[in-house]
Amino acid sequence: MVVWAELDAVVADEFREGNMPARQAPQPSVQAGFAALPDGITKRYFRGDSACHENALIGWLDHADRAAEPGGPIGFVISAVQSEPLAAALRAVAERQWQTFGREADGTLRQWAELDFVPGAAYEQKQARPLRYLGLRLAKPQGELFADGARHHYHAVVSNRRERGDRLLLWHREKAGTVEHTHEEVKNGLGGGRLPSGKFGANAAWFRLALMAYNGVSAMRGLALGDSLRTAKLKRLRLWVFALCGRMSCSGDTLRLRLSTDAAGIERLRKILEVFWLPTQATFSG
Repeated sequence: MVVWAELDAVVADEFREGNMPARQAPQPSVQAGFAALPDGITKRYFRGDSACHENALIGWLDHADRAAEPGGPIGFVISAVQSEPLAAALRAVAERQWQTFGREADGTLRQWAELDFVPGAAYEQKQARPLRYLGLRLAKPQGELFADGARHHYHAVVSNRRERGDRLLLWHREKAGTVEHTHEEVKNGLGGGRLPSGKFGANAAWFRLALMAYNGVSAMRGLALGDSLRTAKLKRLRLWVFALCGRMSCSGDTLRLRLSTDAAGIERLRKILEVFWLPTQATFSG
């Protein structure tokens, strides 16, 4: 799935066979995601994990034709596949070149450095020379080691953006709060991961319905529920919004609904109905 981070909305998806590798042909889905953006977008960016470190996708994102499109060029930061030459380039960085830009709760330092790296693997064709490779090093405090016995863990990203490396790495890391969150909510909160059929098409439709439901809930959170519930998970929303009980009564020509919630709960429901007003035949009967 492709998620529009600012709106927390799924803009494209592709239901695939379970045995398909993650790095197989991500470009069509990404293209569909950008094509779904509305008119008026003037800046476009993309961030992805190492499944997106694929030559066709990177070539399309960085192609000169993107600059001529209404949304302008696409700046990207993508986790790089750890090939042996890239790993060697990371280990070859001098100690003085690593710059600390963060510290984890357990004291692990986050450090970055520019890499002197020329790609040569099949998925990194020579056209990728102008791209920028940034190294990320996680360093344990003196005297401590990671579980595998190492003091340092190395990672890298590839980008066509020219901002400071630490800013790009922090921005790239934020993706863990978007698409991963969306996957968890769609698969577990909305049942998208519990496929109902042995038929591929039926399961694809089921998953698409779960994504549509996610977008509806996301719009509700953003437009009607306020800051306190903007990032609330579905489990919490069921308790505070969706699972309200009530009893209807009719006296003369008056229809009443008594809800088992407090004034704040009624105000939340009123706001939802205000934003997502759905006219019915009864709306115009008078």
